[in-house]
Amino acid sequence: MKNLQVGRREAVAVTIGALLVAAAFVVPHLSLGSVTPLINASPERLRAFADTAPLFGWWQAHVGWGTLPAVLIGAAAVWWGPAVAARLNWRWVPWLTWAVAAAWALSLALIDGWQRGFAGRLTAPHEYLRQVPSVTDIPHALRTFVDRIVDGQPDSWITHVSGHPPGALLTFVWLDRIGLGGGAWAGLLCLLVGTSAAAAIVVTVRTVADEDTARRAAPFLAVAPTAIWVAVSADGYFAGVAAWGIALLALAARRAVRAPELVGAAAGLLLGWSIFLSYGLVLMALPALAVLLTAVDWWAGMRALAPAVLTALAVVAVFVVAGFWWFDGYTLVQQRYWQGIAADRPFQYWSWANLAAVVCAIGLGSVAGIGRAFDRAAILRRPGLYLLVFGALAAILVADLSMLSKAETERIWLPFTVWLPAAGALLPPRSQRWWLAVNVVGALLINHVILTNW
Repeated sequence: MKNLQVGRREAVAVTIGALLVAAAFVVPHLSLGSVTPLINASPERLRAFADTAPLFGWWQAHVGWGTLPAVLIGAAAVWWGPAVAARLNWRWVPWLTWAVAAAWALSLALIDGWQRGFAGRLTAPHEYLRQVPSVTDIPHALRTFVDRIVDGQPDSWITHVSGHPPGALLTFVWLDRIGLGGGAWAGLLCLLVGTSAAAAIVVTVRTVADEDTARRAAPFLAVAPTAIWVAVSADGYFAGVAAWGIALLALAARRAVRAPELVGAAAGLLLGWSIFLSYGLVLMALPALAVLLTAVDWWAGMRALAPAVLTALAVVAVFVVAGFWWFDGYTLVQQRYWQGIAADRPFQYWSWANLAAVVCAIGLGSVAGIGRAFDRAAILRRPGLYLLVFGALAAILVADLSMLSKAETERIWLPFTVWLPAAGALLPPRSQRWWLAVNVVGALLINHVILTNW
């Protein structure tokens, strides 16, 4: 009877997820007034920005160079992944998870071709690389950054630069300055840092839960559907940075390292840098809180938090001295946000369609795992992984209710959604391979049927 009840939880979660996705794809074609992905739009504009709502892309069945490798990697992960993760020497589990995640993400990107799927993604008109040549004086760019956020000025930043703090642009400027300019190098940076989040999450799960749970989570993280958008989007890079910040904070809070204060300081450095990559990453405070709640004791949590806060504030201070005040940027970016297409994306649709995009990004197998997370007795026995899942879900909920995340959330919310496939570890071992296959098939289907914008 107990097993039947657990199975019912998974069934309910997956049913809700599947119905949410189905509704999000069908509703745009029902002419329901403001319950639509785009208002005040011509048929051409609808196709350009909402053809495959709730995802951003266009209906186009296609195959590419990455098709065969992606199918083989996905099949191998399903067939051998759980067994390999269970038996491999632990020190190699994070490395292998990262390697498989990188190969999986690259293969998915190459389904769209080398140029369209990888090398040219970050050279699009609204992307950071288009702005890099204009930054000839970094100190001046930082001092005048907020003056160029609002649209309508001759020297306004392009869309993605204006919508983020300067750390995102600086990353690609620095990459160009060391001789690694262009879309391929930028894409490689996003691919490697973004997929390293899988290793960071495995490390975090082992730290706050136990090694067996981390091993069970590894295959789900290695071939997560989020890889479709991680490969060459800057948000993948943001997700990797934030994930390692949380991982280091967990190691410090659980005193799983020799110098927890130093590791806590490193966590603060990464998390501090992350809020200068994306304004929304202040919500990583919720997964960080989840990690701190798993600390050995109150004192251990404070000894991890104090140096983290100090180094994060040091990052803020460096930007203040350079001439950029985060809150000024955040205030003006809201104005820029409503100057653009956001004004035509009604909350009546996107408030729930955003969550459908999350389901697509993490896969129904991960949704089944999330269904298992709502188990009070299990939470009280071993709260670690449950708290991580709830921390990520809370960040998504707050982001959704802010009304500053409407559409494109399969990419924008990567720093939060990359954590959710780890919920697969909560599934019964006998069903994990099945749910892993569901995730893999879902990712392959999306990437072959939809030509994603990212």
